[in-house]
Amino acid sequence: MNNILSINNLSKSYNSLNGEVLAVNNISLDVRDREFLSIIGSSGCGKSTILNILSGLESGYTGKIRFSSGVKISYMLQEDSLFPWLSVYNNAILGLKIQKKLTKENEDYVKYLLNKYGLSEFQNKKVSSLSGGMRQRVALIRTIATKPNLILLDEPFSALDYQTRLKVSDDIYKIIKEEGVTVIMVTHDIAEAISMSDRIVVLSKRPATIKNIYDINLTDKSTPIENRKAPEFSKYYDLLWRDIDE
Repeated sequence: MNNILSINNLSKSYNSLNGEVLAVNNISLDVRDREFLSIIGSSGCGKSTILNILSGLESGYTGKIRFSSGVKISYMLQEDSLFPWLSVYNNAILGLKIQKKLTKENEDYVKYLLNKYGLSEFQNKKVSSLSGGMRQRVALIRTIATKPNLILLDEPFSALDYQTRLKVSDDIYKIIKEEGVTVIMVTHDIAEAISMSDRIVVLSKRPATIKNIYDINLTDKSTPIENRKAPEFSKYYDLLWRDIDE
């Protein structure tokens, strides 16, 4: 499988009142085309810093980041960042408007996505009237509308209650797989990472280094909810919990 991204010896420091603080230390990682990769680690270890660097929001790092030719990135943050006074449709096309790519073809693509993922009947409603799960679907469709190859997800379900979180993780996973994009997701939820990922990167406490990388091989791999029933699930959970806890 081809790599869509190669990270070599990535390090990042911040200036603080107490001097320079090393946040990310010498991280090297290849990301495969169309894989779902999760990054987990203790709170404040530098997980989101890595996504911010990859998205271009952070600079001043050392090391090399190489994307394969033609890679387009979209970044979906913890909050859905939808505008409550706008309709579902107008929120979904917002990224295209900002990028000045609101062509007839792209508008039709957004309508196709809304219809495919059960939102067409709500497209003229304000997003303030939607459930948390439906808002997340709108946010992801807005992200996918720009036709990225690589999506960065930063704790995408953290604002949802547990039941909604499970359902939405299924919805989001299906959309991502059907649209054929590569995903790097940061999460603190071990079960979520196991149920959704092809591989999981475990980071150490700050400064973040790579402790381990696990290939997640589940029997009859399916949707995230079904994957939690796999016989290997508890084994991976125990391994990852011990890794983070240390």
